[in-house]
Amino acid sequence: MSIAAAVDQSLTELSLSAAIAAARVILDVYSRPIAAVTKSDGSPVTEADAAAEAVILDYLRPTGIPVLGEESVAAGIIPVLGERYFVVDPLDGTKEFIKRNGEFTVNIALVEHGVPVMGVVLAPVGGETFIGDASGAYACDTLSGVATGKRLISVATAAPMRVVASRSHGHAALASLCETFAVESDVSVGSSLKFCLLARGDAQLYPRFTPTCEWDTAAGQAVLEAAGGAVVTLDGERMRYGKHDIGFLNPYFVAASSSDWRGERRRR
Repeated sequence: MSIAAAVDQSLTELSLSAAIAAARVILDVYSRPIAAVTKSDGSPVTEADAAAEAVILDYLRPTGIPVLGEESVAAGIIPVLGERYFVVDPLDGTKEFIKRNGEFTVNIALVEHGVPVMGVVLAPVGGETFIGDASGAYACDTLSGVATGKRLISVATAAPMRVVASRSHGHAALASLCETFAVESDVSVGSSLKFCLLARGDAQLYPRFTPTCEWDTAAGQAVLEAAGGAVVTLDGERMRYGKHDIGFLNPYFVAASSSDWRGERRRR
């Protein structure tokens, strides 16, 4: 293994450790009555969001790599990012957290030159964890506090096509897309787990026609791309990061099991 590869692997392991530690903090708050307040953008936030981000920042700080964190940005703390930085959503799916349905995650990604090259997505309640980096995409269990049962995952392009979205609650374009591509079924799931369902072959398409921010998608994109999938904007370009000038907002996008998801479906 090269020195560069070893360093990158160490960052994956560090991010996984940070996510596991953040999950412990989140589950502590989850075990008692949850108080939520509304941020300026209308989204809810709980004490778990800030506490989990503080834990993650403590883990990542020794690397000297800048961190773009959702709660830090909300507080007006935005570091100079450069070409390599972490992107953190300490509690993705706060609405699901408040509803106590278990569909929320800890997201940590590493972005280089505008694209996510490493990602960890951890679901605290069940311990299901997904990792993507240069070595591939993996799933494991972290409920015990350590990673066990690590296994390779990859996308599946075979029919029938399944979409991770709801026909009845999405943008009008979603219903049209489902009809055009003869979608066999849809699966409803919260947070960045949508990307992970594609990464392990349980679905083939996740179209997003409502707003997201970079911390919502970076880790999931890294996992999906490491598993052989793609995340592209509506103009067909790979979704990129570092959009400081527009508040780190993402354009609408489609996550898919293949970068050629349009042509592949038509050939069937």
